[in-house]
Amino acid sequence: MSDLVRFGVAMDRALLAEFDRRITAQGYENRSEALRDLVRADLTRAALDEGAEVAATLTLVYEPEVRELVLRISELEERRAGSLVSSLLVRLDAARLLQVMVLKGRGQELSELAGQLAGAKGVLSCALTPAAALPGAARR
Repeated sequence: MSDLVRFGVAMDRALLAEFDRRITAQGYENRSEALRDLVRADLTRAALDEGAEVAATLTLVYEPEVRELVLRISELEERRAGSLVSSLLVRLDAARLLQVMVLKGRGQELSELAGQLAGAKGVLSCALTPAAALPGAARR
């Protein structure tokens, strides 16, 4: 961050007070740090939407008793082996599994993968969360 640029932001007083309360509760030391994180998060979400290369997590909660779903997840993992960096599977209780997959790839492709799983029978929750835009990745 050697090339910092200062700029001014005009904001409604009540909105600023609410922002200050929130960032203080989150442990930010100043507004600049919080704004940088907000901008980074927004740019990462945009990269996901624009089809740029991103790192993301796909978090699923599903019923393991639905055999077709378990097979479908396994198939997708095999077909997307180049995108799958790591996977964690946790038994929440007798009826539910939590699976977190760390993925890298084009945002549009990762969104499609999440969409294929979100509507499947037995999926209780499905969330694709962009973590970082990957540097130097060309947008389509």
